[in-house]
Order: sequence, then C-alpha cells, then structure tokens
Amino acid sequence: MATPKHIVSAATIVLNDHNEILLIKGPLRGWEMPGGQVEEGESITEAAIRETKEESGIDVEILRFCGIFQNVEKSICNTLFLAKPTGGELTTSSESLAVGYFPIDQALQMIEWQNYRQRVEYCLDEGRHPFFVDF
Repeated sequence: MATPKHIVSAATIVLNDHNEILLIKGPLRGWEMPGGQVEEGESITEAAIRETKEESGIDVEILRFCGIFQNVEKSICNTLFLAKPTGGELTTSSESLAVGYFPIDQALQMIEWQNYRQRVEYCLDEGRHPFFVDF
C-alpha cells in the first residue's frame, strides 16, 4: 500500500476596521483570500499568518478557527481562519498580481471561483463555526 500524500493549507479571511475583506488576485484563480500550504514543522496558524504576509504584505492576528473545506479527490484540507490586520503595507508578490481591501458585497462578487466565495461566506457566518465541508 502506498504512503498517503495529503496537502494541508491555511487561509485567512482578514477584516479591517472598516469591515472590508483583504483579497489577493492570484495568477491562476483570480481574486481570493490569502493562503497556502503548511510547511513541514510549521503549525497551521503559523502558515496562515506567513502566507498572508507573503501574499499581501499584511501582518495579521488570528482571531478564530472557522472550519475546514476538504477536496477529497485531490487530498487537500484547507483550514480557514478569521483574522485582523496588525501592521504591514499592501504589497504584491510573485503569488499576487494585486491586493486590496474591499467591502464584503463587492469582494464576494469579485471572487469568481464559487467554492472560494462559499469559504468566505461560511467564515463570515459565525453560526456555522466550526464547519466541515467535503467535496
């Protein structure tokens, strides 16, 4: 039997003091929340903080764990957190063509991938926490 290979990723829904969401525009999927793979020896929350900084330039504090979306076919578990900005400056990277804060309604319209939009909606609805969605 082959050794299983799973990917764990961590993403943040960052809300600023104006109740705007931080989004990055990635080269493959368009507008989305910042996030990426958890590295060996790294906690999931550390990965969420690191990926947000790398992709957007923004330092964050994790406020709460929201839930997990699992892509069963691709063996990916995406963990999601609510966070608030604590510093840094909006900056693009090799993983982000553009970054910015957007009003919630506008941000949801900007996210083209339906399951990414759903992740944001679930994170913003505290009544769903914690959630587990597999697809």
